[in-house]
Amino acid sequence: MKYILILICSFVLFFAVSQERRIEFEEYDLENGLHVILHQDNSTPIVNVSVLYHVGSKNEPEGRTGFAHFFEHLMFEGSKNVKRGEFNKILDKAGGTNNANTDFDRTFYFETLPSHQLEIALYLESERMLHAVIDSTGIATQKEVVKEEKRLRIDNQPYGSILEETFSRVFNGTSYGWTPIGSFEYIDAATEGDFKDFFDTFYVPDNATLSIAGDINIPETKDMVKKWFGEIPKGTKAIPRPKINMQKLGKIRADVFDNIQLPAVIQAYQMTERGSDDYYALAMVTTLLSGGESSRFQKEIVDNQQLAVQVASIPLALEDAGVFIAFGLVNTGISTEDLSAAMDEEIERVKNELIDDREFQKLRNQIENVFVSSNSTMRGIAESLATYHVYYGDTNLINSEIERYMAVTKKDLQRVAKKYLDTNNRVELTYLPKSEQQTTEGEKTNDN
Repeated sequence: MKYILILICSFVLFFAVSQERRIEFEEYDLENGLHVILHQDNSTPIVNVSVLYHVGSKNEPEGRTGFAHFFEHLMFEGSKNVKRGEFNKILDKAGGTNNANTDFDRTFYFETLPSHQLEIALYLESERMLHAVIDSTGIATQKEVVKEEKRLRIDNQPYGSILEETFSRVFNGTSYGWTPIGSFEYIDAATEGDFKDFFDTFYVPDNATLSIAGDINIPETKDMVKKWFGEIPKGTKAIPRPKINMQKLGKIRADVFDNIQLPAVIQAYQMTERGSDDYYALAMVTTLLSGGESSRFQKEIVDNQQLAVQVASIPLALEDAGVFIAFGLVNTGISTEDLSAAMDEEIERVKNELIDDREFQKLRNQIENVFVSSNSTMRGIAESLATYHVYYGDTNLINSEIERYMAVTKKDLQRVAKKYLDTNNRVELTYLPKSEQQTTEGEKTNDN
């Protein structure tokens, strides 16, 4: 009876929150193919403008890796009407901030600024979509910027190469096999013509989604969008959409020697793409294992057994596939073998023991809290709207996706753990200090 009351209260709370948090929006296409999404919220005089280009490292051909990330930087170099170095100055003067990021499937730009300055952000984004300057000076400048970023974030960062080392093995032979940072070798070898061709292929309105959220008037905003983006011509080149064909991994084990002090264990499993039914169940398995101080990894491996100073799991679901990563940083004096075995044991528990009612309800509450929090800012809303449109084809998932999580059952958690978290089909990396590196080292692969 007590559990039934908890479920009833949780349902009532979820319904109330979902109704209160419902995000209204309008979406439409311009004649040139640009998809536009508008969300009006006049509670504060702030607006966020974002442009999502459907291009990431997955779209790069082999021998051209790093182009998507490089363009994230190059697009700040200026345009026909915005001089080099003026982009940020114009935004600063308007009281705005901006940034950009690149992943395997997309490149994303955004500005947050006072709502009465909305048109400035639209002007700047339209300028780099139509008139971006791609010349030898900007290319040379950004080459050095990107190289320095790689040195700081990957080469000289402890454990910074984990994604590179993991993805090259999990997705070997596919364009998910390299990370967005790419290779300097290919960037250095590329010509100005290569960069212009990349721009003409991907930086076109019919490969972009413009999302605006905040203190706007929708009819007036529509007029401004048409003014600044309506005359940009549609792209004329075919946009590459590589198909990622996954193959069984078998057991892949490797040692990676790095500038670190504490060894680490990385276990990586192939998983389904974002938006699938199994994706939601795997995301909940992640929260069960490492979502907070009371999670299973934390309580058993860190607190009780004291085998690790940190253990986490991350479901990196991409557009066409994904990788479920479990990461552990060993405690002083503990072997990587003992930590790996403890991580395996907790995953086996998920496979073999049905989660109890109390822990399952806590898990659902955690998922709901994360979902609501992700749309608590205008930037978060603008990004979510664009993401749901591009990857899921359903922008209204910003309101209803939580229902997909809530539809996951206890048996679903057990099922996906058995299906995907298979020790006979994973990559396991052991990160070791360079001081332990042997004269000979190798990688053992067993496909049995």
